[in-house]
Amino acid sequence: MPDESKGSFGRFCCSNPFHTIKFFVFCQGFLQLSQLMTSGYMKSSISTIEKRFGLSSQTSGLVASFHEIGNTMLIIFVSYFGSRVHRPRVIGCGAILVSVAGLVISLPHFVSGPYEYDHSISGSSGNTTDICLPHRKAPVTDVCTDGQRESDVVLMLLLFGQTLLGIGGVPIQPFGISYIDDYASATNSPLYIGFLFAATALGPAIAFILGSIMLRFYVDIDKVSAMEIHITNKDPRWVGAWWLGFIFAASMVAISSIPYFFFPREMLRE
Repeated sequence: MPDESKGSFGRFCCSNPFHTIKFFVFCQGFLQLSQLMTSGYMKSSISTIEKRFGLSSQTSGLVASFHEIGNTMLIIFVSYFGSRVHRPRVIGCGAILVSVAGLVISLPHFVSGPYEYDHSISGSSGNTTDICLPHRKAPVTDVCTDGQRESDVVLMLLLFGQTLLGIGGVPIQPFGISYIDDYASATNSPLYIGFLFAATALGPAIAFILGSIMLRFYVDIDKVSAMEIHITNKDPRWVGAWWLGFIFAASMVAISSIPYFFFPREMLRE
């Protein structure tokens, strides 16, 4: 007699998308795209962050490198314990950590005062030599506002956010590829992994597009009215809304993390 329990389980697997490897590949591609968009957005906005908070080039380079420090700290341990954990849930937890990191990186905008630029500079001259640079040995006539000076709190938030971003991204790609390789058919596995790498390549490209859009908005668009903004994005004193992109990207990652808590630890091989 046929085993009815196995037949029922097979019908359940076919009707439940969380028991199909194709749906996992779709979710993984969306997550990797969102994750790389979040980390790539830092590269597109680092010069704006540097200008907004008066960071030196050395400091901004340190901030950018902390992503790799967090990633390197855990990659060996994650690879070793990969077969002993519930991989989809660990991927989901890593995605939530990436989302939190994006929000932490945007916090300096909310804990600092409004951006103040030097009103004595003509917006049409295009001369940037009179712009206040806190780390430059400038004449006493230069005026640097408190909002432009490097803040220890701002720097610590940026470093902490970048470290979380690196740690959260550790399990996403290795666990995702290994999970697909375990449960996809031998003929489809290369196709699925190729799809993931295509999504990975698109992430940074979309990040730069997102940066070009967000930086057209004034940095304090949430604090001042449009009537109070007397400069345009062509002015050398302009600082764009760099923080908006991190909130958008973090939201995308948070949404993409939800399905991973419904995937089983093991599923039938395709």
